[in-house]
Amino acid sequence: MIVGLFIPCYVDQFYPNAGIATYQLLTKLGVEVRYPTGQTCCGQPMANSGFEHLNQGCNQLFVDNFGEYDYIVSPSGSCVLHIKEHLHTDAQPEKALAIRHKVYELVEFLVDVLKVKNLQAKFPHRVGLHQSCHGQRGLFLSQMSELNAPYFSKPHELLSQVGGLTLIPLDREDECCGFGGTFCVVEEAVSVKMGKDRVKDHLSHKAEYITGSDMSCLMHMEGILKRQNSPVKVLHIAEILNAE
Repeated sequence: MIVGLFIPCYVDQFYPNAGIATYQLLTKLGVEVRYPTGQTCCGQPMANSGFEHLNQGCNQLFVDNFGEYDYIVSPSGSCVLHIKEHLHTDAQPEKALAIRHKVYELVEFLVDVLKVKNLQAKFPHRVGLHQSCHGQRGLFLSQMSELNAPYFSKPHELLSQVGGLTLIPLDREDECCGFGGTFCVVEEAVSVKMGKDRVKDHLSHKAEYITGSDMSCLMHMEGILKRQNSPVKVLHIAEILNAE
């Protein structure tokens, strides 16, 4: 099994430790990981802004970089969902379609493909889990509370294997943080209010850290925490699962 590691641009530029932890965790689990150095943005911001018709360059570059791997894994649910649902090229439509079926968000890959059951990580802290909207409703990483269906959470399943970690309860564990990509730009006031509500839930239950499978949501909440001078920190779930 050879995995191509897809690191989104905002992780590369602002949160490189999340990408490094993803690489280290996968290699610890015996996966052969390769990082295509020619990769760049997947094109999601452009598509979300209504310019999907100008995205062919990004799409073709993604196919060129990742087309030959057995799996593509990324520490970003929103970017993975974009690739799963929208990747296409005029020149290589079959290759693009194949990639859409073998790209995985990290948590999804660990649970559904590697079926990890005995992580050796240790993280003796109180942790709040943020389950992102696209992770729940797009990638089905956890159950949606609006459905009358049995509960499950793949991130929770992995965090329960971490020694010393206390996963705190939340009043609304699947509530949106308000980031929403370009939503936080065009609806700034609404986005900030939603973020404050999401952060308050974690703070009221005495979280020391907030984690999740997408740094974009965590970045949004981190900004609010810093403006409130809160000691609570955010960490990508890969950094906790890789902790020793």
